[in-house]
Amino acid sequence: MDCDKAIHRIYHYLDGELTIWRRRAIARHLDECPPCAEGFDFEIELRQVIASKCRDEVPPELRRRIAAALGEPLPEDPPETL
Repeated sequence: MDCDKAIHRIYHYLDGELTIWRRRAIARHLDECPPCAEGFDFEIELRQVIASKCRDEVPPELRRRIAAALGEPLPEDPPETL
């Protein structure tokens, strides 16, 4: 697998959307290609930062309105972030 194909498929790889054979081909390429491996590591770190920092609080009134519109009771201990 060349670098262009690996980079093109890296997001599918990270999302677990590839067959086992394509995952193995990309993993092998990453083991043998330091520039692609660095890009892969960067993408993993970026996803971790986004997951940990990019959270919005849902105002309680909005939660109540959504629950009422769905006809659902609010949970007793609702999560504060999405």
